[in-house]
Amino acid sequence: MRLVSLSPSTRADAMKGLTIVDDEQVTALTPWPDLIDAIRDAFRQGGVSPARHHHSIPGNDRDDITLLLMPAWNQQGDFGIKLATIAPSNAALGHPTLHGGYVLFSGATGIPLAILDAGALTARRTAAASALASRYLSRPDSKTLLMIGTGRVARQLVAAHCSVRFIEEVRIWGRDATHAEDAAEHCSRDTGVSCVCVPDVATGASGADIISSATPAESPLLRGEWVSPGTHIDLVGAYKPSMCEADAELIGKADQVFVDTMEGAKDEAGDLIQAIEAGVFSFDKVAGDMYRLSSQEASLRNQSDEITLFKSVGTALQDLAAAQLCLRGY
Repeated sequence: MRLVSLSPSTRADAMKGLTIVDDEQVTALTPWPDLIDAIRDAFRQGGVSPARHHHSIPGNDRDDITLLLMPAWNQQGDFGIKLATIAPSNAALGHPTLHGGYVLFSGATGIPLAILDAGALTARRTAAASALASRYLSRPDSKTLLMIGTGRVARQLVAAHCSVRFIEEVRIWGRDATHAEDAAEHCSRDTGVSCVCVPDVATGASGADIISSATPAESPLLRGEWVSPGTHIDLVGAYKPSMCEADAELIGKADQVFVDTMEGAKDEAGDLIQAIEAGVFSFDKVAGDMYRLSSQEASLRNQSDEITLFKSVGTALQDLAAAQLCLRGY
């Protein structure tokens, strides 16, 4: 599908019509350097992103589907809302787990300006937020990346991390070997970096400088005993208290823990919530959020052998920044 304008397509007439931006166009309009900086600037300037609505849609022959509603507005005036579904069972069917749309409105008139593919928008902004955190928390000499997961977000995370560090080898692990091989081929073409599959997470974690995880796991895939000093951990997948990608030992041994937002982390960051229940962590130990990260000009890593950790559950302010970047580039 191509970019379509439903009214005269000059930029001056944008207020009179609605622009439809599909997944390919979202990708083309959000190059990594620009998107990472746009998200940084959005947090520097501040904005409002109310707690998102979660609704669980039960099913008899599939996992429950989560319906999300995520509004946000900022100092630039425009505002928007994402309507998205997360269907974990889609992975087995070969479909993306996230689908939906993002509606961007004019702050001056309330007129809808654009509808954007929310699957691509979410994957891109999620990966860009992780890359922004890596810019401040991973070692500048990081060369090896382990990617746990093989889906759309995982593939975007590989590219985003490679855009902020000179990665020489990407290791990919997934439950399905065929999906892992496909992801490795895709990521190698996309980044020009050598991407190899690993037989298990422990092997992939050995000596890795950055470990990123984007899965719907409900039990730990990554264990603290496998993580070396100096590693940066990027946890993206667990978005419910019942979900968990990293064990409590890893959360407890991390020297610095950052989150995207404190409110979201307290409600949804399963890895952290379960570590608290295990008695090895508390939210008082969180060093900061994306507002603090984005205010920095230099690394927040204190020592080269620190284990740093960024836990993301997503925030509507990231969606808004990505949508505004798309429309500026149109």
